[in-house]
Amino acid sequence: MRTEITDKEKVNGWVLYDAHCPWCLRLAGWFQNGLARRRFELVPLQTPWVRARLGLIEAELLTEMRLLQADGKAFGGADALLEIGRHYRLAWPVRQLARVPAVLRGFRALYRWVARMRPCAGGQCALPARVEHPAKKIVFLEMP
Repeated sequence: MRTEITDKEKVNGWVLYDAHCPWCLRLAGWFQNGLARRRFELVPLQTPWVRARLGLIEAELLTEMRLLQADGKAFGGADALLEIGRHYRLAWPVRQLARVPAVLRGFRALYRWVARMRPCAGGQCALPARVEHPAKKIVFLEMP
């Protein structure tokens, strides 16, 4: 039945990550199967349609991972992780804690700290000429 096909193709959203960061690539690889089961697709932030859709300047684009939901809502950093957590039963206690404003501020601060400490933050690592997308094993060639 046509409805069944449509339901199978439904995407909850796109988890957007920095494809130039080896650390981010590794994390994307670890979580790709669980995200796929929950109908999330991994897409590099560097993808042209993502850049156009988010409309962020270059300096802001790669500061944090982002979630773009199928309905158009966008979340970044800790808020994106909490929103993805809505699809994971074991994340329920963390989401409940995040309802407390002081705890939510703490989660956001912790996320920003971790994001700043990642190896590629601020251009600390060299950008590879070729980046392999972990979910689809597609190789993206970077233009000079």
